[in-house]
Amino acid sequence: MLGTGFMGIVHTEAIRRLGFVEVAAVAGSSDAKAKAFADQMYIDRSTGDWESLLKDPAIDAVHICTPNALHHPMAKVAIANGKHVLCEKPLTMTSAEAKDLLDLAEAKGIVHATNHNLRYYPVVQHIRQMVASGELGEVLAVQGTYSQDWLLYDTDYNWRIEAEHNGKLRAMGDIGSHWMDMVQHLTGLPISSVCGELTTFHKTRKKPKGSVQTFSGKTLSPDDYLNIPIDTDDFGAVLLHLGDRARGAFTVSQVSAGNKNSFRMEIYGTKCGVSWNQERPDELWIGQRNSPNQTIVKDPSLLSGPASSFADLPGGHSEGYDDSHKQLFKRFYGRIANRAAAIDYPTFADGLKGMLLLEAVAKSSEARAWVDL
Repeated sequence: MLGTGFMGIVHTEAIRRLGFVEVAAVAGSSDAKAKAFADQMYIDRSTGDWESLLKDPAIDAVHICTPNALHHPMAKVAIANGKHVLCEKPLTMTSAEAKDLLDLAEAKGIVHATNHNLRYYPVVQHIRQMVASGELGEVLAVQGTYSQDWLLYDTDYNWRIEAEHNGKLRAMGDIGSHWMDMVQHLTGLPISSVCGELTTFHKTRKKPKGSVQTFSGKTLSPDDYLNIPIDTDDFGAVLLHLGDRARGAFTVSQVSAGNKNSFRMEIYGTKCGVSWNQERPDELWIGQRNSPNQTIVKDPSLLSGPASSFADLPGGHSEGYDDSHKQLFKRFYGRIANRAAAIDYPTFADGLKGMLLLEAVAKSSEARAWVDL
């Protein structure tokens, strides 16, 4: 495990639920941070020297859960040492870095994945099967949002705010990357054009003198701050073309009061529409033109085709954020154990597509114009 923050905890817990993978070691930004994480999570080995772990032949795979600027150098060393790599999104800081990792991973023959875990809710997979079977008809329109409030105040702080560690796209890179990946995964259609606008409401923020874990800043009351300029986006809006005919729009925000993790996806076809909200993950709204609308609740015995394999609990037993990681990791490690297994998870190729989209949105916002992909 590379990284000792919020995602490091999420990944460690999900890995252990698989039952056939051991979390052997953790690397942090210092020996002390790594040791504290190891003690908290009952991991035997810890170090502030991540390269030493990646050169250890006893390590088979690595999860990269660090700030974005470290994804490329860490993954590159891991691949060179024959480690299978699962990396958080966005995959890298640039599309050139993402292509480099994809080429290296393919040449080395390692198993590689980008952690777009939100694909793996059972009801989301049911939507995918509905679209694939033609239940929605031809997709005409998509719309939605990914809205949070954890960076609403200028005293809210996290490493993602600084372009040096995160890249120049923050809200769009962090959560917009999920939305764009999901809409393509569900519809099977590529985003072909974008017209985006990115906005920074807090031109300066107060940085606490001390580390702040993701989502925890709003609980802090630090006595001392450093005022620093901000050049990453708090909010973004994108119009898009999906394939040849479908059209859509979505927003992302980290300053929307009351929204903790509100990922909303609406897909409308010529026969019916569907709507899903991550804050109510077991529910799916299905809209009809000439008959009553309905809301269905997750039950693996009632999900369409392969979608049922993404649910491990019976109906009435909720499966949420933690479970989505477990489902992705199950397939990633299944592929490591058996190279004949299907690649049923997002790879570095998906990470590269995501970086190309993010760069197109940034270019569009700067030029105030449509950008084709």
